[in-house]
Amino acid sequence: MITFPNAKINLGLNIVERRSDGYHNLETVFYPIALTDVLEIVPARGGESTLTTYGNPVDCPVEKNLVMKALRLMQQHYNVPEVDIYLYKHIPDGAGLGGGSSDASSTMLMLNDMFDLNAMKEQLAQLAATLGADCPFFVYNKPMMATGIGDVLSPIDVDLKGKFLYLVKPAVSVPTRVAYSRVTPAPSTSCLGDDLAQDVGLWSGVVKNDFEPSVFAAFPQLGAIKKTIEASGARYASMSGSGSSIFGVFDDVNMAEKIKGKFDNSTDFVIPL
Repeated sequence: MITFPNAKINLGLNIVERRSDGYHNLETVFYPIALTDVLEIVPARGGESTLTTYGNPVDCPVEKNLVMKALRLMQQHYNVPEVDIYLYKHIPDGAGLGGGSSDASSTMLMLNDMFDLNAMKEQLAQLAATLGADCPFFVYNKPMMATGIGDVLSPIDVDLKGKFLYLVKPAVSVPTRVAYSRVTPAPSTSCLGDDLAQDVGLWSGVVKNDFEPSVFAAFPQLGAIKKTIEASGARYASMSGSGSSIFGVFDDVNMAEKIKGKFDNSTDFVIPL
C-alpha cells in the first residue's frame, strides 16, 4: 500500500500561556497543503520490521523515527504483524510543516486499513497524540482549530481554494525548544476563528504568529524573506509553526512563480491551495 503524507501550515499561532508541566497552551489553525512525502508499507520479507528512507537525509536512528514509533504503538494496541516500510522524504525537516508527524499518522491510518483493524479515527487520534502534539491533526487532515498544546482539535471553515502558496525553507533551522524558550505568552486579544473568516487580504497585522518577533530577532534573514514575499504581492505572509519555513498566499500563480529561486541556499515550492 502506498500513500502520500502531506504537510501543513499554521494560519495564525497565538502562544496563550505557559503550563505547569512546561508545555505551552496555544491557538492556531492547521491547514493541509499538497506538499507530500511518499510512504509504502508491505508485509515484512524477513522476521522483523524494517524502515528504509530515501530523498532528503533522515538524521535519526530507525527505532526513534516517528514512523517506527507509530508502528510499535499500533502493535502494542492491535494485532499488527511485522512490515517493511519505505519512506521517501520530500517535505523539508525542521520547517514547521509537520512532515514527520504526517508520516507517523499516515502509518497508523495505513496499518488500520491494511489489516482491517476497524479503529475509529478518534481512537487513532488519541494514540497519535502520544507521539506528538500535531499528529492527531494529520489523522483528520482537514482545516482544524487547535488549542491546548495543539492536540485539542475542532473543525473550522477556512477555505483558500483557488489561491496559490509560495513556500520557502531556508538553510537555517530553528530548534523548537529554542523558539519556545524565547516567546512571551499572552492571552489572545481577538478570536482567531473570526479573524480568519475575513478575506485573506485583511489578515496581515491581525492574524499573527507569536514566534516571529523572537525568531526574527535571532535569525534576521527570516524576517527579510517574509518582507520580500509581502513586497512581491502576497495577500498574506507568515512563518509556519516555530519555523523556519515562510509562506505567502497569492491570488495568481504567475506572481508566486516569480519569487522562485530568489533566495539563496533555500528550497522553495509553489503549491495550489
